[in-house]
Amino acid sequence: MELTKKVFGRFENQDVYEYTLTNKNGVSISATPFGATLTKLVTPDKEGKRENITLNVENLEDFASNRPFYGATIGRVAGRITKGKFTLDGKDYQVDVNEGENMLHGGPNGLDTKLWDIVVDESAGRLVFTYESPAGENNFPGTMQIRVTYTLTEENDWVIDYEATTDEATLFNPTNHVYFNLTGDIKKPILDHELELASLKYVPLAEENLPSEEKASVEGTPFDFQTAKPVKEAVLSDHEQIKPLNGLDHPFVLDQGKEVKGTLYDPESGREVTFYTDCNSVVVFTHNGEVDDYTIEGEPARQYAGITLETQTLPDAINKKGFGNIVLRPGETFQSRTTYHFGTRD
Repeated sequence: MELTKKVFGRFENQDVYEYTLTNKNGVSISATPFGATLTKLVTPDKEGKRENITLNVENLEDFASNRPFYGATIGRVAGRITKGKFTLDGKDYQVDVNEGENMLHGGPNGLDTKLWDIVVDESAGRLVFTYESPAGENNFPGTMQIRVTYTLTEENDWVIDYEATTDEATLFNPTNHVYFNLTGDIKKPILDHELELASLKYVPLAEENLPSEEKASVEGTPFDFQTAKPVKEAVLSDHEQIKPLNGLDHPFVLDQGKEVKGTLYDPESGREVTFYTDCNSVVVFTHNGEVDDYTIEGEPARQYAGITLETQTLPDAINKKGFGNIVLRPGETFQSRTTYHFGTRD
């Protein structure tokens, strides 16, 4: 395993580095302690050509000022919390909102906005990020000790391990907001990527893109990815859950009986991502509009420039019966793992 690092930018009057791990197969991951963010993921295509297959901004200043979430660690709670309200152990809480009346991705000062500590273990191909989230941050209860570990293996796996403890009952439901574009060219849309998911149900969205109370069958809908199909078959459909958004932004309930939770494949490059997780859902978002607040390779981030596979407990689980448990208590240790495996097909 090879390790390199370079200055990525400055934050709070200190240099922030980008660290790159490269394995024997030419697969590499790059990450920065700002937001415990994946900045690049380079893999070879079927011809051996190495290219970055993730969507991301190019400098720390754009991360800090525009908060695009690309590749970042999201929390304390990923997704939306309705009205920023929840009840825990009989006490009502109001956390900070940042999307209308709702909380999105941890609030206005989520984990993606923080400068984490980092320990590098080159021999193990590991980047270990740690952050202490104080009680009251974004108005959440409890001081939390959070650790996120990125491991690159010689078998072409990117493993994300989450671990956390708290001194007071609180909520924790992290994810990584990685966007894949397996063509290696973010100017090309991901509409021809083929997606397969071990999912029989999805969660329809209600007003303000909040998750509804139900888990709906994918059968007979564009949300059926039980067999691999081009993403455009869903994204460009007239389905009432898709057309208003111009694409997907939906949680899919994952089949816990299957080891492989899904695959994403690009026929042009031959690149394939297979993912595994102990989470009960994956949120698939197809970058449904152009973003011109910043440039990537000199141009705005185009519509459909990437697709997320955000593994997590179902969004707004604290307010939705049967969505899963995101409560963390003193004496408990939160642990979760998601693995993305990279390969090619001829």
